[in-house]
Amino acid sequence: MRLPEPGAPHAASVSPVLPGGRVNPLAVVAGFIDKTIVIAEVEARKLRHDPTELITRAMQPALWLLVFGQVFTRLRAIPTGDLRYIDFMAPGILAQSVLFISIFYGLGIIWERDLGIVHKFLASPAPRSALVLGKALSAGVRALSQAIIIYVLALLLGVKMQWGPLALTGVLCTIILGAALFSTLSLIIACLVKTRERFMGIGQVLTMPLFFASNAIYPIAIMPAWLQVVSRVNPLTYEVDALRSLMVTGGTSTYGVGFDLGILFGATTVLVTIAGRLYPNVVR
Repeated sequence: MRLPEPGAPHAASVSPVLPGGRVNPLAVVAGFIDKTIVIAEVEARKLRHDPTELITRAMQPALWLLVFGQVFTRLRAIPTGDLRYIDFMAPGILAQSVLFISIFYGLGIIWERDLGIVHKFLASPAPRSALVLGKALSAGVRALSQAIIIYVLALLLGVKMQWGPLALTGVLCTIILGAALFSTLSLIIACLVKTRERFMGIGQVLTMPLFFASNAIYPIAIMPAWLQVVSRVNPLTYEVDALRSLMVTGGTSTYGVGFDLGILFGATTVLVTIAGRLYPNVVR
């Protein structure tokens, strides 16, 4: 992989120095974006070498929709208002799929460290936060492939989907933000524990509590009071809330889509900043 050299000309080059020797902030932002996109592109290309990973990752969410969703739609055991349970559950399963594909994303940085790739990244002119954000965006690309699978399954199961361009754009943004958030959290864990065995153990411990302590498969209102508190600080809750409003006909948002996306964006920004500082620790 070749990262842009400092001052190297390219199509979107902006002079880094203003008259008087002042730094051009526009050039700094443009350089950051350029390096982030390079990292994201490199990471996304890995899908061409092993696309079967996306199919295997989709198996568990597919089983939830095909088995759990179908059974509980017949039982009407969970109060979901005017929505059929399968319609209520579909956005939650999409969020689950995004979570599962992102929460183990940090495992890759441990492999890269063992192969010496992390050292090359750290020797490049790219800011640490650009390295982290590029990887987070590539996780969003992987998650979008899962969204296609879940959408096809939901359509076959008769889920009433929204197909308006605004709704689809909102789903796209929510998925990318959700994947970026959880993949960055995963990267932070990898920087702290540094071994594959510990990372896998922590990742497996986190997935189920995040999933079940959210509104993915049942409303927050039926949870015990203490779990409702946990659910409201769980970022997956806000991802599901936005997806339910944007993805399903008749779905409503408890907190408002704008608020949901704001929470996801804010949490992702904080985690990217933390991960950028911790990134060099993985090689120590």
